Amino acid sequence: MFSFKGFITKDRNVHLEHLEDDIINRGSKGGENAISFLKSVRDMLAGSSRAKVNMTVKWDGAPAIICGINPENGKFFVGTKAVFNKNPKVNYTTGDIRKNHSGDLAEKLSVALRELGRLGIKGVLQGDFLYTQSDLKSINIDGEKMISFTPNTITYAVPVDSSIGKRISSARMGIVFHTKYTGKTLDSMTAGFGTVRGSARNVFLASAGYKDVSGSAKLTRNELTQFNAKLRMAEGSLSKAGPMLDEMSKSSSDGLSVGFRLKTFFNHYIRNTQGHMAKVRNLVDMFRDYYMNVLQAEIDSRKTPAGKQKYKDMLEKNLNYIDRNKNALTMAIASHVTLQNAKNFLVNKMSEIQSIGHFLKTSNGYRVTAPEGFVAVDRVAGAVKLVDRMEFSRANFTMPKGWN
Repeated sequence: MFSFKGFITKDRNVHLEHLEDDIINRGSKGGENAISFLKSVRDMLAGSSRAKVNMTVKWDGAPAIICGINPENGKFFVGTKAVFNKNPKVNYTTGDIRKNHSGDLAEKLSVALRELGRLGIKGVLQGDFLYTQSDLKSINIDGEKMISFTPNTITYAVPVDSSIGKRISSARMGIVFHTKYTGKTLDSMTAGFGTVRGSARNVFLASAGYKDVSGSAKLTRNELTQFNAKLRMAEGSLSKAGPMLDEMSKSSSDGLSVGFRLKTFFNHYIRNTQGHMAKVRNLVDMFRDYYMNVLQAEIDSRKTPAGKQKYKDMLEKNLNYIDRNKNALTMAIASHVTLQNAKNFLVNKMSEIQSIGHFLKTSNGYRVTAPEGFVAVDRVAGAVKLVDRMEFSRANFTMPKGWN
């Protein structure tokens, strides 16, 4: 019925990281990867790409759907990312769905089991659920009648009478596939990123492929100069931040380490900010306060003096570390910010290509927004998210979701 074209990586697609967070996860090596990704995307948009990095569009669908043929028994299944749990939830029948899930999620999985099971899927695919018939809504934007669906944060809308609008209206569900898994068992599979090619009668198969057929997303000479200046700033701060980033990356999985908390600090800041990034020197002070509050909450939650003392010692030790290395921390935060700036420049340029309208619902109606973002894939470095966090991530943190 359709085929999947993709690019194999070594990882399971359970969670994609933001490009700039790679410097916290992997230190200076993550910085090298981030710069390499940015240069490759720049070259693609400048028309001088050697196809080192492949690009897919990141739809704001939900929930994530894993489906296909289980290589262990040859049966078709549907599920969520819980398919890859230590105790996996794999659904072969509606009875399995009722046992493993409930509410709106169970209803969507039941539709997926029925409709996707008819497509002749070979292998195992992952996609983002977009809608069922009950999710479709007729709305009016600037006097034009639109058919819309809001799977998560972004509302997608197209004119009712357009060819794509008619396809969306007639389909029983919509989904965008972006990942294919290969392997002999579910728990040993590796991921390839790409998109499906083809069509189905009762399923609207949105494309995750990025292709600028109009040429409007191509960088101009002036834009190329602006971007290269941002890239040089990122490279400069990374050269000074490397040793501290390497040190923080060694403990970045420890929930109370400076490295781990620096990463969560940016999400905390984005969730609570008014849509702009503060100056780096202010972010350094804000991070110190944030870290102190996190550890103080741990201290306050302990019942015994010994339990409290453990976290008091940790707080004192790590605050001393932050204070002793303030200049290096400033460069680490500057690297994170300058990488974001360079990435956002490219994301905004690529977002000029849209076949379906993207909107955020506000108290005054709908306002135009960019797509959720993109996924850049390198066969060696893996895959990273290219998302404007100040635009999309903040909305995603703060807007109520329409599914459970």
